[in-house]
Amino acid sequence: MSCEDLVCARCAHPVAEGRCPQCRAARERMHHHGLDGMAATMVLLALVALLLLSLALNHLTGA
Repeated sequence: MSCEDLVCARCAHPVAEGRCPQCRAARERMHHHGLDGMAATMVLLALVALLLLSLALNHLTGA
């Protein structure tokens, strides 16, 4: 389901238009999920990549 399919009970317009504060809040909630989890995953992947890069450089330099 997307916000284009929903009709606001407060203003009776599609939620996707965001005409009232209730519509805008509902639209924000529907489109805001997942970004927090995605950011944590990206940080973890960056740390793993940095660890692998440092191990590779350490191996190449012979230290």
